[in-house]
Amino acid sequence: MENLGSKLAEYLNSKNLTDDYRCLMSQALNDPDVQKFLKENTQHINQDAIDVSAASIYEFYNHKTHPSELSKGYVPQLVVSNHNIEVVYAPNTQTINREKESSYESKFVLLNMPKDIRKATLDDYDGTGRQEALASAIDFIDNYEHKDDNFVPGLYLAGDFGVGKTYLLGAIANELIKDDIKTTIMHFPTFAIEMKNSIGQNNVLDRVNKVKDAEILMLDDIGADSMSSWIRDEVLGVILQYRMQENMPTFFSSNFSMSELEKHLSINQRGEEEPVKAQRIMERVKYLSKEVIVSGPNKRFSK
Repeated sequence: MENLGSKLAEYLNSKNLTDDYRCLMSQALNDPDVQKFLKENTQHINQDAIDVSAASIYEFYNHKTHPSELSKGYVPQLVVSNHNIEVVYAPNTQTINREKESSYESKFVLLNMPKDIRKATLDDYDGTGRQEALASAIDFIDNYEHKDDNFVPGLYLAGDFGVGKTYLLGAIANELIKDDIKTTIMHFPTFAIEMKNSIGQNNVLDRVNKVKDAEILMLDDIGADSMSSWIRDEVLGVILQYRMQENMPTFFSSNFSMSELEKHLSINQRGEEEPVKAQRIMERVKYLSKEVIVSGPNKRFSK
């Protein structure tokens, strides 16, 4: 530390420096963080490279005491690189938290879903009357994390209003994020309306492609509204066909059982029966997911 300090002092005195710069360098060398760094790293620093070291120390001190717009959100740090002192810029706490939030939202995409779904956890999931659903969720997470090349179907959560189907989807998504597995949850009735509105904007295909490629896709509240033949066959059918071909797990939540949903899908908005087309959709649903009946008290009324 003393040898390096002497070398730096000699450098300041030997160079044709202005008094202002020499004063600033003196302040930089006496900065507590600089002193601590030099003390801890004296043995690793090449004392013959004082010119570079002095410049780096000044840069560190200058940015520490006078942050610029270019380094906003980052803090300077001194490091030893190839026996020389260099400056690196590390994100500060606010930047780290912002990047974490951005990363989280990119891995847990909500489309027309309440934001509080992001708070859902398996630990808080009430298993009363829902043991099979909770066990199935845990099994999926474990199997998917160790799937190798084997296809792991998602879950088809069927049950009455307010029994926690959507909450469980969110809890599963949050568990998957821990292993960097991306999930998209969307409210299917709202998505169907948006797709109809997209016809005039000529971007139907783009929206369908964005959804169908999700690593894990969760379709919430499917069957809640009557579905046109176009939505059923050209939107839902295309999404499910692609995911079936690519073996991509898909989750569903519905007030209908699978057999009830098939009946629901067999009648279009004009009241016409189309059982074959409904059966085709359900074949894909059954391939992509395992049906689980979710029961228990209505949580919406128990709050």
